[in-house]
Amino acid sequence: MSFLNDNTPNCDHDSRRFKEQLPVPQLLDGLRILVLEDEYLIAMDVEQLCRDHGASEVVVARDLAEVDGRKVATDFDAAIVDLVLGGASTLEFAAGLRETGVPFVFASGYSDADEIKASFPGVRLVTKPYSGEDLVEAVALAYGRGSPGRD
Repeated sequence: MSFLNDNTPNCDHDSRRFKEQLPVPQLLDGLRILVLEDEYLIAMDVEQLCRDHGASEVVVARDLAEVDGRKVATDFDAAIVDLVLGGASTLEFAAGLRETGVPFVFASGYSDADEIKASFPGVRLVTKPYSGEDLVEAVALAYGRGSPGRD
């Protein structure tokens, strides 16, 4: 028996349940997001996650050379920064984001959270593996949206 070909009348009410779309909070509505992530699958997941939550533009850079020359402060509203891209630290780049006022979060498997907190007070480190909701909420909070009650 194949479930794909099962045409029993009792299945109709179940199929309607899957057709109804639940509203997704648009915490990133209209934002232009820069994603610094060198792991391809993670980068694609983060890009889709941002789009699903309303981001109008998501640019993925797999190394710092890809954003070199871009006016990050005017091109993007927020950034998601992996601490290490291809073996190179992004801390100097993150310091530049802070200086220009671009809100950002770190999303990394980096284990020394105390060092990050000391160097970047107030910047959230979302550690891998992370849930998509945690990441989206962290970006929204960095930008000034969302509710800080969930941490």
